Amino acid sequence: MFSSIVPLVRLNPFHAPQLQLQQDGLGNSPEPAEPSCTRRSLAAASAEEYSCEYGSLKFYALCGFGGVLSCGLTHTAVVPLDLVKCRIQVDPQKYKSIFNGFSVTVKEDGVRGLAKGWAPTFIGYSMQGLCKFGFYEVFKIMYSNMLGEENTYLWRTSLYLAASASAEFFADIALAPMEAAKVRIQTQPGYANTLRQAAPKMFAEEGVWAFYKGVVPLWMRQIPYTMMKFACFERTVEALYKYVVPKPRSECSKGEQLVVTFVAGYIGVWKGLFARIIMIGTLTALQWFIYDSVKVYFRLPRPPPPEMPESLKKKLGLSE
Repeated sequence: MFSSIVPLVRLNPFHAPQLQLQQDGLGNSPEPAEPSCTRRSLAAASAEEYSCEYGSLKFYALCGFGGVLSCGLTHTAVVPLDLVKCRIQVDPQKYKSIFNGFSVTVKEDGVRGLAKGWAPTFIGYSMQGLCKFGFYEVFKIMYSNMLGEENTYLWRTSLYLAASASAEFFADIALAPMEAAKVRIQTQPGYANTLRQAAPKMFAEEGVWAFYKGVVPLWMRQIPYTMMKFACFERTVEALYKYVVPKPRSECSKGEQLVVTFVAGYIGVWKGLFARIIMIGTLTALQWFIYDSVKVYFRLPRPPPPEMPESLKKKLGLSE
């Protein structure tokens, strides 16, 4: 029984770098490994013409735009479900279940009532996506430069966790005002029906604090989720290209790469109740799909999955 558990433990992406070397089959290998990292990178660079340099201002701006579409569109699409969910949490006696919540809402407010809060949702999550994905690229490159090439490879999971946490910190500050307005619109009957009604009323009652008093709960909820979302996605993509896809990413078509992106986004959140898996899993997978589609459309640099640097291989005696 224990012999079957050991391989699963070693596949855990959050273990120490030394175990990662052993998992890759490099820790005690007497044979030198092929320097495939450089070869793949050069192949990818020669096969594509990019619209901008990796890490340039244009690169960050377009990544942010991808985040706007990724989060803004997907969260707006599920506003009816989010509205019913919030009402169930606030008044469980009246809204007894998802289906009952939809029925009561339509009966009282009509079908249009299901769209309450769509404007702050679209604006708020667009701003969150701008910061979440745009700043993730910024912090990932910044922290990677601080660590150096070898430590970036060895501690890449920690790098993904730190970069995503840093990005989400600012993303939630951008989201908080619209999230506060959305909750008032959706859960307080008679308070306001639109963002134009809610925002001035909130400011008149409590000032600027009305828009930011929920930012700490947002941090507590969103930062851990985003850390897992990004780290699991990055490591799942790496694993898919290493163990599932029969060829390097540089040799895959754009369509094939986007399929891997969607699958990795779905697998990365395969935890929890079935309904939550379907909703959150699909939402997350679509976000990654839209984000990567924007990168493909604008021909942004998309580095291949990380491989051990040549300098580290030489230190470990794995190359000539």
